[in-house]
Amino acid sequence: MLDTKRVNITADGRVSLSPYILDKSPEMPLSDLRPAVVVIPGGGYQALSDREGEPIAMAFAAMGFNTFVLRYSIGEYAAFPNPLVDLMKAMKIIHDRAAEWNTNPDKISVVGFSAGGHLVASLGVYWNNEEILKTAGVKAEEAKPNALILCYPVITSGNKKEPGTIATAAKGHEEPDIFDKLSLEKHVGPHTPPCYICHTFFDSVVPVENSLLFANALAANNVAFELHITQDGVHGLALGDHVTSIGPLLHNKEFSAWVKGSGEWMKKLFEFRCLPDYDYETAIRRKR
Repeated sequence: MLDTKRVNITADGRVSLSPYILDKSPEMPLSDLRPAVVVIPGGGYQALSDREGEPIAMAFAAMGFNTFVLRYSIGEYAAFPNPLVDLMKAMKIIHDRAAEWNTNPDKISVVGFSAGGHLVASLGVYWNNEEILKTAGVKAEEAKPNALILCYPVITSGNKKEPGTIATAAKGHEEPDIFDKLSLEKHVGPHTPPCYICHTFFDSVVPVENSLLFANALAANNVAFELHITQDGVHGLALGDHVTSIGPLLHNKEFSAWVKGSGEWMKKLFEFRCLPDYDYETAIRRKR
């Protein structure tokens, strides 16, 4: 893995991007230009879950993706669209340094959990919003994600909302349409990228209807997606295995399948697979 340093997006380091860039090798022809996964932890816009940060990045790195973890605006700084501005700036940084980081700027997926899922879905519906782009100082083509992965995401400000996340995002806003802006299923369109969505039926924090509402909106706009809902499982499962488990309820074999499933989905979407005509023996001789 390349020796990379955290990139501060704000001068005080409150918002930062941590890159995990895999090495290049003549034995791995796909390593010259890897697809990327940007990881957005959850925490209700009040905190950032470590369980949904670096462990997620490492899981996708093991599948051959360059990965990035964004620590975005929370708490008193979390009013919409501040976290989205942070994410847009992070996307621009990845585009600007794509060559340095051996990353394909046209194959960037963003994965988010709970409130982080709300942020990722916000990027998916608002990446071409001129007003927010102007605030971020980013062009639409620099902010555009090529795929979204939404894990038990907060989506709606309607009857099935997660009230804490929505209230934090709406704090300080006086305009009457703020809750409409935060209800992301209402803003899905043909511009929204393909999505992989996972949730559990028994999630008692973020109702499963959040994912269903977003999936229905995707279908209505002919946007491709995969939707995976397991019956059992609490909120905040992260990887769903021993790496991110802090108790038996957070160890869920059925839900943990989302990691491999979304990885295979991205590989197919990004055509990131072995090269049948690759001359392995020549590459080995060249290395020696």
